[in-house]
Amino acid sequence: MRGLASTFRALGVLAAAGLVAVTAAVPSARATPEPKAPKEFVALGSVDRTIIQEMRYTTEHNFVGEPVDGYRQPLCILTRPAAQALHRAQRKLLARGYSLKVYDCYRPQRAVDHFVRWAKDLDDERMKGEFYPLVQKSRLFADGYIAEKSGHSRGSTVDLTIVRLPAAPTRPYEPGEPLVECHAPAEDRFPDNSVDMGTGFDCFDTLSHTEDPRIQGVQRANRQLLKTTLAEQGFVNLPEEWWHFTYKPEPFPSTFFDFPVARRSVAGH
Repeated sequence: MRGLASTFRALGVLAAAGLVAVTAAVPSARATPEPKAPKEFVALGSVDRTIIQEMRYTTEHNFVGEPVDGYRQPLCILTRPAAQALHRAQRKLLARGYSLKVYDCYRPQRAVDHFVRWAKDLDDERMKGEFYPLVQKSRLFADGYIAEKSGHSRGSTVDLTIVRLPAAPTRPYEPGEPLVECHAPAEDRFPDNSVDMGTGFDCFDTLSHTEDPRIQGVQRANRQLLKTTLAEQGFVNLPEEWWHFTYKPEPFPSTFFDFPVARRSVAGH
């Protein structure tokens, strides 16, 4: 009996030790902090409160059709030099009765991964009617619309447009509403409050190429106003997307960050 009692006590000690090990491991896993932005990153609003922010990837009105991974709050985050350059561009536009409006700024790598998963799911075409009406989804990688890395994740790239002041509000997108092609005339497509750029934002179509010769008149002048104003402040346009600009020189030319888009990521900067 004494030997049996000793055995039970030994098992009890081992079980208790195992329980402690297990319970100790759980808080450790939960306590892993999410990455925060380096001190060189700021919320755009802390540099310029007048630039309009319409962060599309926190909503369902984008080519994926749902909020994108990593976008916790509708907030534009950029490296400080890029944000300061936007502030300088905004002052020029305000003097002419316009404002910048940003659609997307820093983009976490987890968001890019979300885009890649979505692009590989050929059955999910819920937003095709607006954002890629003439492109087969199976061609999105080959045609360069989706990639496994994005310059946005380096923190100095921004998607944006111009709004004439006073800015009328953009009406909320209603999930499931009838979709209109992003290259349709401005009066027919989704009623963005920006000036007419010839296509909507994130339009997967060659008409989105900044210098596409089919874009003429007021639409071309609007694109040139955006491009010229930003170029004066050090931004370089991506020729395939009239809305896409990268500040040069980039503070982080080869680092792809993955901290979430949230105020806590830049708290105290």
